[in-house]
Amino acid sequence: MESVLKSPSFKFINPNPICAICPSARLGFRRFSCSAPSSAAVEGDSSVGSVSLGHLTRPDFPILHQEVNGSKLVYLDNAATSQKPTVVLKALQKYYEAYNSNVHRGIHYLSAKATDEYELARKKVAGFINASDSREIIFTRNATEAINLVAYSWGLSNLRPEDEIVLTVAEHHSAIVPWQLVAQKTGVILKFISLTKDEVPDIEKLKEMITRKTKLLVVHHISNVLGSLACRRVSGYFIVPSIAVAVVLLILFMVAILVGCLVASVLPIYDIVHWAHAVGAKVLVDACQSVPHMVVDVQRLDADFLVASSHKMCGPTGIGFLYGKSNLLFTMPPFLGGGEMISDVFLDHSTFAEPPSRFEAGTPAIGEAVGLGAAIDYLSAIGMQKIHDYEVELANYLYESLHSVAGVRVYGPAPSQTVFRAALCSFNVENIHPTDIATFLDQQHGVAIRSGHHCAQPLHRWLGVSASARASLHFYNTKEDVDAFIHALLDTINFFSSFK
Repeated sequence: MESVLKSPSFKFINPNPICAICPSARLGFRRFSCSAPSSAAVEGDSSVGSVSLGHLTRPDFPILHQEVNGSKLVYLDNAATSQKPTVVLKALQKYYEAYNSNVHRGIHYLSAKATDEYELARKKVAGFINASDSREIIFTRNATEAINLVAYSWGLSNLRPEDEIVLTVAEHHSAIVPWQLVAQKTGVILKFISLTKDEVPDIEKLKEMITRKTKLLVVHHISNVLGSLACRRVSGYFIVPSIAVAVVLLILFMVAILVGCLVASVLPIYDIVHWAHAVGAKVLVDACQSVPHMVVDVQRLDADFLVASSHKMCGPTGIGFLYGKSNLLFTMPPFLGGGEMISDVFLDHSTFAEPPSRFEAGTPAIGEAVGLGAAIDYLSAIGMQKIHDYEVELANYLYESLHSVAGVRVYGPAPSQTVFRAALCSFNVENIHPTDIATFLDQQHGVAIRSGHHCAQPLHRWLGVSASARASLHFYNTKEDVDAFIHALLDTINFFSSFK
């Protein structure tokens, strides 16, 4: 068989796409806003007629309007990082052109302006996740650093030999490795919950494992591999974050109860927090895959710590945040030493500032914080519930489309009336390595997915594989993107099957 493979290349289809959500944003020294009172993407349903939220928002993302290797780019690697809307790019440029200066350290106009915008971004993050006080938000380089901050500041100060930390085998490396390092220093014991036959964490085992020895639970809000979505469960019933479908689901739940098929197939995050607090343990939630895709309310959740990254929520790279309850943050020692985090410095000792400054040593990522604030404005203008509702629809479409392909094994629970998946699927194709799949999809079809262990090697070992391919969506994706992916995947399978 003669095969012609294309060489990698790319070009922009439209280098200057319009901003559908934020038409008033402009570059320069004037104040810019991120609002669209007349935008169909902001008002009404997640789709207007045949126009989906994905179609309405795609013009706001310049990077999506290009060809890669001779094909229109189909970006399905959003669990690794999201793309950035024009308003975020312009916010970054405006900062560096109009008021670039160091924060908290000057009385001149530029420094005061930079400080105001930096602290405004903190307030935006607090409002976005409904923290009670912006001082509960610590800016970090990323979610990984946020977890390390908790591990080294709270962990080393509070954990003792024979104490226990409970985690699941489905956690990201960033939620495992810091605690392994702490365990080496303190003698704390790490205990892991395995999965059920439905490939979700075993909640009954988790509940049994929580004892008076448990000092911390570390759990994901949404798995970056399994796509399982943590919900609230009350007396055996799951409450899904979507309000729009509540009435329909209530009817379906009643039917499910009657036939005995309502099962605990996702993490009941509210119950987990309650169980932990009942024995005096703290809870750290990895919300990197939830904050960009759904409403997250930390006061209602009642977790002690929560982490997320800007770059997965349409903001810049290089900044993330830690949410921590005030009563905990004020008792924690500094994580890093240097400027900004001090109160007074003497030759033989130093005193330290109150949070959040105590944990933000040195010059912070100022421009990145401003960009994150712009991203939050953009997401809020659309509405996180609208985004979540649309992505649930996309998630089901992706799963069913992928599941229908012969030889494909999709990991994690199947969507149903009682199981809601995030808009991502990790999968393998029989007798084809996932890296070969990802390479062919990119070079021959311009489809960007991820391959590898997705920073979840323990989970992949439990699944019996060393790696998987992963397609992950965001609100600017469409069903046409899924169709293009499936078409390209079928061609990929046919190509590699031709050698057998």
